[in-house]
Amino acid sequence: MYDLEIDRLIGRIKEKGHKRVLLQLADGLKPKGKEVVDRIYRETGAQSLLWLGSCYGACDIPLGMSQMKVDLVVQWGHNRFRKKEGW
Repeated sequence: MYDLEIDRLIGRIKEKGHKRVLLQLADGLKPKGKEVVDRIYRETGAQSLLWLGSCYGACDIPLGMSQMKVDLVVQWGHNRFRKKEGW
């Protein structure tokens, strides 16, 4: 079971007024995609696009993203990304 921190994301969307969000999920999390998209729309009114291509980590930004005109890109993986002090 994974905590996708949807409440935190919804708070961010509301706080910043994002209208179009691109969601990128690791393959094992993609079955949760529709649930996430529906909840974001229901609670914020923001349009969510679900990237169905590959996602190999935080550096794997979808090609053509600038043409999608998104306000926010959200990437989920299986591991937490932690910044190491001094980097």
